Amino acid sequence: MPENTTQYQGRLEKIRQELEKQELSGFILPRTDEFQGEFLADYAERLAWLSGFTGSAGAVVVLQDKAVVLSDGRYTLQMQNQVDGDLYMTDDSTKTSVGKWLEQHAEAGDRIGYDVWLFTPKQIKSIRDALEETSITLVAMDRNLVDVLWDDQPAKPKQPVTIFPDEIAGRSASEKRQDIAAQIKAQGCSACLLSLSDSICWLLNVRGGDVGYSPLVLSYGLLYADGTFDWFVDEDKVSKEVAAALGADVRLYALDQMGARIAALSGCVWMDRSSAPIWFEQAFKRGGIEMLNLDDPCIVPKSIKSTTEQEAVRTAHIHDGVAIVKFLHWLSVSDNHAGMSEISAEEQLESFRRENPAYLEPSFPTISGFAGNGAIVHYRATPQSNADISGNGILLVDSGGQYQWGTTDITRTVAINTPTQEQRENYTRVLQGHIALADAHFPKGTIGKEIDALARQPLKDVGLDYAHGTGHGVGCYLCVHEGAANISPRGEKVLEAGMLISNEPGYYKEGEYGIRIENLVLVRDGEETDMLQFETVTYAPYDSSLIDLSMLSDLELSWLQQYSQDVYQKLCPALSGDVLAWLKNEIEKLTV
Repeated sequence: MPENTTQYQGRLEKIRQELEKQELSGFILPRTDEFQGEFLADYAERLAWLSGFTGSAGAVVVLQDKAVVLSDGRYTLQMQNQVDGDLYMTDDSTKTSVGKWLEQHAEAGDRIGYDVWLFTPKQIKSIRDALEETSITLVAMDRNLVDVLWDDQPAKPKQPVTIFPDEIAGRSASEKRQDIAAQIKAQGCSACLLSLSDSICWLLNVRGGDVGYSPLVLSYGLLYADGTFDWFVDEDKVSKEVAAALGADVRLYALDQMGARIAALSGCVWMDRSSAPIWFEQAFKRGGIEMLNLDDPCIVPKSIKSTTEQEAVRTAHIHDGVAIVKFLHWLSVSDNHAGMSEISAEEQLESFRRENPAYLEPSFPTISGFAGNGAIVHYRATPQSNADISGNGILLVDSGGQYQWGTTDITRTVAINTPTQEQRENYTRVLQGHIALADAHFPKGTIGKEIDALARQPLKDVGLDYAHGTGHGVGCYLCVHEGAANISPRGEKVLEAGMLISNEPGYYKEGEYGIRIENLVLVRDGEETDMLQFETVTYAPYDSSLIDLSMLSDLELSWLQQYSQDVYQKLCPALSGDVLAWLKNEIEKLTV
């Protein structure tokens, strides 16, 4: 049962009172911001304010007599722990969508409000399609109800914009704009709307600090067919030096000037209906502007790292590997276990990362889950949930860093004291899937779902699986979760050389333990023509006490031993003393 249930009850009651004032029957609130971001500035944590649920994906639907929190399988246990069941139902959003829930629970003639800045046209169409056989209607709202009621809502961020160096990006912002502008012109459009903050940061070679974990500038933009760019951004964030570096072809406008600039458009405008707020579509329609619905043209080129970006990624992972090895060594020292908790372990890892001056901040909130908490896929230790790390058990730590100039994401699962044979066998099965994917060779044109099964097969052979994707794209000093690249049963995007992707199979036994092993891999050209393969860029040892070597094939063992040697060679120049000796000993344990 969550704390402060009276607080959430009061907020829900006020939402219902406001709905009645506006002659609405219900309200939909997704967990996102006006830029469809994963990590939100404090002002945009509306779903957490209303319901107490802090997962990175989900939605609340409020009716006058009932309400629900919806999220996917990663957050089933978290919803149970954080959401008051007397106030909200909970459900799996992959099985019960917002539209389906409304179709089942709303009444004929109900009018359901939604914030035009928090939904894309594609999302609204999906909900409307589910309600097609009903008389339930969706009503666009100019002001979010939570914003109306949240008295001490934090201010919107104003962090300064910085330049991402051309020598790291591999191409200048002008070159990128001209490349995308050529695509706009080829489609017969006069301009393209860009609404994703990471797309704009990539295009302009800039970074910011408007949200935690991702160096983003919250903004919108219009790229024209001649390569010029209207940037709608809080001008207080952009110094004279940055404006000069951007050049005269990048014109700065305040966010409240978007309507006027849109009204001045002519011809056809390229718009990604799956990522832009529906406000833009409505504005284009009001102005009689023709729209072409195509994917954001920055997503794919952003996902394909330049050779200089790839080098920055490799360097960042060596930095990170040093911190991870120090942390794993620290965990191995039994004297450190006294008083250790999930949060203290997380803090210790952060302190090792901060020893490196190239480290800037975490790339996402660290998951430090011991025993049963490790089975909560996206667990976040809080003062209320913080478990002591003692006795026999498994600690799962999923973490990452933003370095100058690369992004990391790594998961290591560590036995505290003595693991059970079941835990060792299941860890080894996860490792076998991890190795199978890391060592895969596949033809160009392969999509993510075609190789996802490689990582799951050792678990499926004994009737086990995991309820999350196997791999997601990662940016270069940008978002740790990036579009285009995806390895999962639903991964439809083509994998291309230069993409940076995670390799993270797992297994979770509810209430007992969680296992996940994650490295980042670069897609690169294979030795054979028209083939691709992966280069693992994460460097950190696996827990030898959790590996049952007798379960590994000769090829799997050979891969593991070679990887372990690579870890040692890459990291040993930055390690010394007991830490280096520990790493050498861990690797020697894998020699049969």
